[in-house]
Amino acid sequence: MRIDKYLWSTRYYKTRNIATTACKKGQVKINDQVVKPSREVYPMDRISLRKNQINYQLTVLDIPESRVGAKLVNIYRKDTTPKEAFEHSELLKQSKDYYRKKGTGRPTKKDRRAIEDYLDEPEDPSEKPFNEI
Repeated sequence: MRIDKYLWSTRYYKTRNIATTACKKGQVKINDQVVKPSREVYPMDRISLRKNQINYQLTVLDIPESRVGAKLVNIYRKDTTPKEAFEHSELLKQSKDYYRKKGTGRPTKKDRRAIEDYLDEPEDPSEKPFNEI
């Protein structure tokens, strides 16, 4: 079976076209060699691929006839991706939002009006606007 079809059938890529593109970009390796989409896959091959900034590593156990369900994927491959790869991606996600909490930022219209009302009030209660004197 072709590598692009194998990656699609084991649900690493949503479409076969995306799997083919990943192979052409050099993101897929079999036994540490960059491969073309037409490269055949055999049992016990070691596949490494880069997807969403994670370096996945897997071993081919069997070749599926066609696309398999999510529950049956483990029959056809053994995932040997180290846990550090997933932890690293979590750190990257958290580091993107370090400067502000999610949901904060630009004030809503109601908040903006409350801020304007607060800023328009005099600091000293004895002070009155000139038009009220």
